[in-house]
Amino acid sequence: MFYKILPQSTWVYSRNFTSSGKLGPKNCGEHLEQAKNEFTVCKCGFNMLDASFFNDCKKLEIQKGAKDFNIPIIRSNRKLVATENGGLRDPSPLVFNSVWKSQVAKRVTDKFNYPVCFGIQMPKNDEDIAFMSVLELGQLLKAKLITSEELTQIFLNRLKRYSPVLESVITITEELAFQQAKEADQVLAKGKYLGPLHGIPYGLKDIIAVPDYPTTWGSKSFKDQVIDVEAWVYKRLKSAGAVLVAKLVSGSLAYDDIWFGGRTRNPWNIEEFSTGSSAGPASSTSAGLVPFAIGSETVGSITYPATRCGVTALRPTFGAVGRTGVMSISESLDKLGPLCRSAADCAAVLDAIRGKDPDDLSSRDIMLGDPFSVDITKLTVGYLEDADKEVVGVLKSKGVNMVPFNLNYTVDSAQGIVSFTMDVDMLAHFDEWQRSNQDDEFEAQDQWPLELRRARVISAVDYIQAQRGRSKLIQEVKENFTVDAFIGDSGDWEKVCVGNLVGMPVVVIPTGFKKISNAPSDDTRRKTTITTGIYAPPDHDHVVLALAIAYQSVTNHHKQRPPIDNIGPNDSIPNPPTSAVPVRQLRDC
Repeated sequence: MFYKILPQSTWVYSRNFTSSGKLGPKNCGEHLEQAKNEFTVCKCGFNMLDASFFNDCKKLEIQKGAKDFNIPIIRSNRKLVATENGGLRDPSPLVFNSVWKSQVAKRVTDKFNYPVCFGIQMPKNDEDIAFMSVLELGQLLKAKLITSEELTQIFLNRLKRYSPVLESVITITEELAFQQAKEADQVLAKGKYLGPLHGIPYGLKDIIAVPDYPTTWGSKSFKDQVIDVEAWVYKRLKSAGAVLVAKLVSGSLAYDDIWFGGRTRNPWNIEEFSTGSSAGPASSTSAGLVPFAIGSETVGSITYPATRCGVTALRPTFGAVGRTGVMSISESLDKLGPLCRSAADCAAVLDAIRGKDPDDLSSRDIMLGDPFSVDITKLTVGYLEDADKEVVGVLKSKGVNMVPFNLNYTVDSAQGIVSFTMDVDMLAHFDEWQRSNQDDEFEAQDQWPLELRRARVISAVDYIQAQRGRSKLIQEVKENFTVDAFIGDSGDWEKVCVGNLVGMPVVVIPTGFKKISNAPSDDTRRKTTITTGIYAPPDHDHVVLALAIAYQSVTNHHKQRPPIDNIGPNDSIPNPPTSAVPVRQLRDC
């Protein structure tokens, strides 16, 4: 049956070539001389694959087999599934499941029990409104102290004013925003309240599809692309009554902070760039351009910009949030999560977007506890050597059992496993892009172009070996995770790699500030943010959120505002950008 499914030419070759039996010293020379007339031994190719152990006879055999057998199949598969870029269709059936314990799947219907913000007063100016939390803004709306349309106008004004300086916004969705805000006000006027996101403006990283608006993926190769699909996460937010005001910067093809319109800046120190491909969501949230935003992380793209820009962010358990309609780097690593002003806001957003996406094979209904109801005094929380000592002290004062901790594992190649997994998967999704030489137009040639060219020669065997190494790492982390959660540096690359390979959640929280390096003036108001991460096993997002909420209940680092209007005397904006941000109308179609 094997031969029947192959092209006839391949069948003839395979049958004839194997009929003489195993190659050995007696017949190798005969085959070698015969093959030399048709092929030259490509030794450098075997060296690139670390396969130089084959003798010349076997190398020629492999080359002929690749030409007659492999390449027709490769080309057939490309024609079948690789004519479009972005990985939006035909996902791999090799599905990663991050769960550690066998659980019976069930539909998650219980919503979190949100705290009521009593005594919320209407601020006197728009800036104070802009820096309120999602839950506080929700109380203003619910009390009818402000309308969603009025709130939307405030954030649209800030987007237009500050985004050219921060280079954090790709498209302002003004017409859609007012349409959704008006609908939110009408629903509320009828006495129906959809929850804490009802009428709240927000932004989406521009790898998330919204009909009638460009979804650029941050790349000049795709800057005019319109994907007429409602991404799952957008559908969930729309059903929660949230109002989309902007498509925010993604680094080009979700790699770092460089995009076709510039490079996104850190509002706390605009001489710095935001890092990470969720650059726009982090920078815009930090600067009060949106109350919250949705970013994505494959390896570090939420945690790094959140750390740099000083916002509270959640990278959820892998599979917690559906990814239909979102550009894919790696089906087994990609995650969507909220960037907000507080951990309580992250909980509110997660509650709205979590759950099984029927078109995302990796998504699932995760039975999370309520982060607002967790008894943290029953938790044992470890702290690593690089943990923020203030966080440790605050949680200890709150009754948490704090213990020294090290997450031990023997796998020493987590960073290499991440690279093989991410780069090969990304190349599968952008195969046509590379083959048509569009990578020559990429905004930063030392990023995806270099990595994906290298990925072209990673063998399937070595990719699978990397996945086996990943499985070993997960098992070791599971066995050594002897606490309910642990605290450590959110920007440590090893933790970022291990956390993403395992699929564990982390919440990034601001914990303070320090002076910038080489400050132009002692009076500068620019600062470097200090953050830490709280990590937990998969499916324990409620634990990290509960701990972060407890910490933020008695601190105010997360309430500070970056100096985007006044960076201090004897200081100035370095190399101020001048590009304008397009305000798009709904496409007439």
